[in-house]
Amino acid sequence: MNNTHNPYTAMIFDMDGVIWRNNQPIGNPAEIFKTLHNAGVKVAFATNNSTKTVGQYVSTLANIGVTASPDQIYTSARATAQYLKEHHPQGGNVYVVGMPGLIETLANYGFTHTPDAPLAVVVGMDTTLNYEKIKIATLLIRQGVPFIGTNPDKTFPAPEGLVPGAGSMLAAVQAATDVEPYIIGKPKPVLFEQALAHLQTAPEETLVIGDRLETDIAGGQAAGCKSALVLSGVSTLEMGQNWQPKIDIIADDLADLLERITL
Repeated sequence: MNNTHNPYTAMIFDMDGVIWRNNQPIGNPAEIFKTLHNAGVKVAFATNNSTKTVGQYVSTLANIGVTASPDQIYTSARATAQYLKEHHPQGGNVYVVGMPGLIETLANYGFTHTPDAPLAVVVGMDTTLNYEKIKIATLLIRQGVPFIGTNPDKTFPAPEGLVPGAGSMLAAVQAATDVEPYIIGKPKPVLFEQALAHLQTAPEETLVIGDRLETDIAGGQAAGCKSALVLSGVSTLEMGQNWQPKIDIIADDLADLLERITL
């Protein structure tokens, strides 16, 4: 793609597999985001990872030389909290199967983690998942409590290979309840729609960059955005070329992507 000018006023980035992999920066993120800043491109970040708070992501980005404010970062935990707040402005109880980052995020929006008369059961990635948590979630959902999933990723890449993700936790609860969860994160367009509202840009002038076709690219396309697949994470070139609708740009990594767009 050889543009004589940059057609994108904003970019929304996935993080794991795009900016870093196994906690190691991919290329030189500090230089890449400095270039975007100097070119006047608005930036936001969107991740399905519900285990960390927005503040933790601000710190992680800062550690690799990328400056971001909390209002630029959209996680499935934050989006879930905002979804609940829209439906329950007064806040209330929720039962959470998830990590401290998810529980803290929900608390910041007025939702307390407890099995007592919850407004919803929220299930995300949980490395301490056990039978008791699944049992409590199952009993509540079978009593009619709404079942919300932060994100559907069945696996995620770890140094030792692909390991179980939030989608695997959702599958256990769904199997026990015969209830399908309401999904908040990618490939649903919610994260991108929230980011677009902050960026104040139209979808057609916003480029979504990700490494997973079934979440990042599908979600960006569902929101009406342009899409770029980087091959530094999960999906391969062949997978990207076969994807429908067609992806706007396929690049090796972020550095290669910027070379294909004249800023």
